[in-house]
Amino acid sequence: MNTENHIEIIPFSQDLKEHIKTLNLEWLTQYFKIEEKDQLMLSNPQEEIIDKGGMIFYARYNNEILGTVSLMKVDETTFELSKMAVSDKAQGLGIGNKLLLHTFDVAKQNNIKKLVLYSNRILLSAIHLYTKFGFTEILLEDGLYERANIKMEKIMP
Repeated sequence: MNTENHIEIIPFSQDLKEHIKTLNLEWLTQYFKIEEKDQLMLSNPQEEIIDKGGMIFYARYNNEILGTVSLMKVDETTFELSKMAVSDKAQGLGIGNKLLLHTFDVAKQNNIKKLVLYSNRILLSAIHLYTKFGFTEILLEDGLYERANIKMEKIMP
């Protein structure tokens, strides 16, 4: 059975607020330390992402939120793909693929020309996923995230 057909991508709402924090803390604590910037953003997604022109989406599978991704506004035509996380128990269901494809659709609908992201090279499956979907490595500026050692971008068609 193809599970991707049962994965629903839904927008942020206040009643789902805690899921962005729970899902991201799950992987952050596994690989890194929680940075002050993470704590602020994940505790206040409405104020730190939505109210600043960004968007948050969730992947729901069998009535459970198992993934999330954010588009944070950099400028009118550039957004940062950020706070993407899929629960360990949902790995292999195609949730990451579905979240990325959804952000590409949203980017096209909103005339977003470029997506950028910050990651770490130890996250091999994430880097592989981003590369598979057309992100390429670009110069990483200093200081945005302590854990970031790679920056990638995708120019939208």
